Amino acid sequence: MSTRPLIHVVDDDESLRTALLRLLGAAGYEARGYASTGEFLLDPPPDRPGCVLLDLRLPGPSGLDLQQALARRGLPLPVVFLTGHADVASSVRAMKAGAVDFLTKPVEREVLFEAVERALERDARQREARGEAAVLRERFASLTPREREVFEGITAGKLNKQIAGELGMAERTVKLHRAQLMSKLGATSAAELGRLAERLRQLTPSEPAH
Repeated sequence: MSTRPLIHVVDDDESLRTALLRLLGAAGYEARGYASTGEFLLDPPPDRPGCVLLDLRLPGPSGLDLQQALARRGLPLPVVFLTGHADVASSVRAMKAGAVDFLTKPVEREVLFEAVERALERDARQREARGEAAVLRERFASLTPREREVFEGITAGKLNKQIAGELGMAERTVKLHRAQLMSKLGATSAAELGRLAERLRQLTPSEPAH
């Protein structure tokens, strides 16, 4: 999989779309063009860094509709709106939905490139966070049921002796489980386990950590 960013340009104005693709290409970006929301969704973007330069008014579903569709489909590419039909309501809606910027055509070259760079920086941060979350989930999934029970006791602030009494096991057994789970989770202290527990709760807000 390529790690080179890919800029997706979605605009029904063929001449403008072509001009943007040439401009981006001349600046060293790899870019791909689409004439509509439907065309973009029929050819889902590959899982690689990038962002979307998106016109507001498109034939069929609008740019705002595509922004929502990206979120629903788990394609969290940052969006920069680029439109000749700006209005306050649309710009507010777009920004509330997470757009990086809302630019009005014609846009200056440097302003466009700055917005693209901000979008790519956001994408990089989001990808890093998703990667860290995936590693944490994988590590937590590797814990045995007993290790998870001990984990919950530790992160609740309980002593080994208390956990042993509640789980009906020897304190030395709790210590063994504690050492094992800390090794699996890559933690070195109870405080660090507490931070991991909080992170797990943030990742699965509707579910308990166990």
